[in-house]
Amino acid sequence: MKTWRDEWDQGERKVDINMSPLIDCIFLLLIFFIVTAVFVRESGVEVNRPQAVSAEELDRNSLQIALGADGMAYYDGQPLPMDRVRGLVARQLRTKKTPVIVIADADARSGRLIELIDECKLAGAEQVHVATERK
Repeated sequence: MKTWRDEWDQGERKVDINMSPLIDCIFLLLIFFIVTAVFVRESGVEVNRPQAVSAEELDRNSLQIALGADGMAYYDGQPLPMDRVRGLVARQLRTKKTPVIVIADADARSGRLIELIDECKLAGAEQVHVATERK
């Protein structure tokens, strides 16, 4: 006497799963996430940051401008004359309102720091922060 199990086993076919479309989808998702990822632009200059007890963690998605001990501003590792800071910040803020973080060296003159902050605010930056290290 044949059971339903015996009949099922005889009519069973081998089924192969084609993995190519799945791999294609995975690669497309990977490319999508790489292209849309936010890349943080560092100032590109080694700066000795001042220390502060009240230091807070800020959003990494911001415009970062460094102020070296020599009093020169730097953006993306390149020297940035003070008369070009306003134009750069205004251009960056046109696409998205992001905070500006000034990464000033501990040995930089305070007058030069104030001048840099002033240029950023005149360009339309609503939030200008000075980067420090937590004590």
